Amino acid sequence: MPAERIAENLAFINWTVLTGLAVGSFGAVALGRLRTAATRGYLGFTAFCAALLAVLAVMSDGALPAALTGVGVVLDPAWDGPRRVALWILAACAAAYVVALARDRRAPAIALTGLAAGGVALAFGALAWGGGLVGAALLFIQLVLLAAATGGVWAAMILGHWYLVTPRLGEAPLVLFARILAAVVAAQLVASMVWLIVGAGPAGRPALAALSGSWALFVWLRLVVGIVFPLIVSWAAIQTARSRSMESATGLLYINVGTIAAGTILAAGLYFGAGLLV
Repeated sequence: MPAERIAENLAFINWTVLTGLAVGSFGAVALGRLRTAATRGYLGFTAFCAALLAVLAVMSDGALPAALTGVGVVLDPAWDGPRRVALWILAACAAAYVVALARDRRAPAIALTGLAAGGVALAFGALAWGGGLVGAALLFIQLVLLAAATGGVWAAMILGHWYLVTPRLGEAPLVLFARILAAVVAAQLVASMVWLIVGAGPAGRPALAALSGSWALFVWLRLVVGIVFPLIVSWAAIQTARSRSMESATGLLYINVGTIAAGTILAAGLYFGAGLLV
């Protein structure tokens, strides 16, 4: 039954993954341009990926169902249009940033506008599916953390590859990205613990009830495979990047791409399939 319920909500899972990749990777580009010595080639390629992912997110948004049953998640269609507009703005800003990078411009206004549009898209998603201000606030935190982790690890993995063709690039950008990724995953662990303790989510389950019962397997997979293991791997990636063992760091980030993506899928499936925040 839980697996079937998750399968029924693949459209929302798809939206969460694509939007998270778009918002998080563009955030990494903006950070890399304004705070690191990452090459323009890497930043431009990642910004191009963010633009494509944002377009795919808009397309997935248009395929979302109009209602969910049996999980306590109420869908408010009033936010659908504004959410799609915000995603289009993100896509346009990411594409414009590719051009700005090609012309060797910092373009902070484009970067900030794109980041704001991504944040607004996540906020409108939270307002549409959160079921009230408190629920929307909690869901917004979840979506921001998922975007930062999913898009951030994608951008970090691409950066690791860039060292293979740019050996003179200093290790500082990859170390910074790995540290931020570790901090984001640690924040996910803290948030998940708090939400499990208080029984957060539209399902309104008692404290710690999600750790047992029919959804327990997916909850534990989310915690162990999607959070704890990536946190350990992120720490290892920091150490290998600091020692300039870039091939090892890239391999570790490859592993994290898979596990963090799996964790994002599980988190979205648990929310839209069971009404649980984990």
